[in-house]
Amino acid sequence: MTLLQALVLAIVQGLTELFPVSSLGHAVLLPALLHWNLDERSELFLPFLTMLHFGTLVALFCFFWRDWLAIFTGAFGRYGAARREEAIRILVLLVIATVPVVIFGAAFEHRLKVIFGTPVAVALFLFLNGLILLVTEWMRSYKGRRPQRAIADMSAKDALVIGCWQCLALFPGISRSGSTINAGLVRGLNHETAARFSLLMAQPAVLAATVHEAWQLRHMTVSHDMAQISVIAAVAAGITALISTAVLLKYFRNHDRWALSPFAFYCMGAGLFSLLVLVLFR
Repeated sequence: MTLLQALVLAIVQGLTELFPVSSLGHAVLLPALLHWNLDERSELFLPFLTMLHFGTLVALFCFFWRDWLAIFTGAFGRYGAARREEAIRILVLLVIATVPVVIFGAAFEHRLKVIFGTPVAVALFLFLNGLILLVTEWMRSYKGRRPQRAIADMSAKDALVIGCWQCLALFPGISRSGSTINAGLVRGLNHETAARFSLLMAQPAVLAATVHEAWQLRHMTVSHDMAQISVIAAVAAGITALISTAVLLKYFRNHDRWALSPFAFYCMGAGLFSLLVLVLFR
């Protein structure tokens, strides 16, 4: 892997990890479309992937540190009994939403990894991701606007449903943020609240992935060049993710009607284009 390839993948990771367009899908399709000789299932790719996730995780914590501080200090009773109950409720909701993907991922991780070597399948999943986004927006528009709800107003069932939808993201091409935002909309949240809960959920999920990948590195010797490229890529991914988070939340705040539609059309177009290129010009 060259430094240029690493930077391109890092920037794409920083953008697509948080936008509802699938970071895994882009990570598989981009090298295939550009004819890069990269084996993303190789052990040599793992240090790079770990650092990209670490960079994204640091960026998310930097953006949401006030939220986490308020949640944890509130849970210890700093702001009174009412805020303590609300903070504990949010923590419980995040735990409930995280459990399904941990169980499903542990059970099917090795089977799902096979798809990483099948760009055609990933292109189909990317198209499907866009279709799901579009259908969800249509259903929400058809039902009409609902009363605004905050994260603390969510029920355990809301969190569980959103957590189950998150499992779809284990298929490369299906977006984690897209799936969870979709589920939030289905459960009656607006775009901004659904996106904020999705991004809060992302942090334990990305942390778990980073720890899992780091544990697999314990017996691996990483070359100096690979380590250097990975660190540079992590910084690039982190900066991109930080900017992406701010842009995404502002966008959803100002575009609550059909906010997912541009991402839906992009995914459907990119998936269809990738499928045609991979089938006709392989």
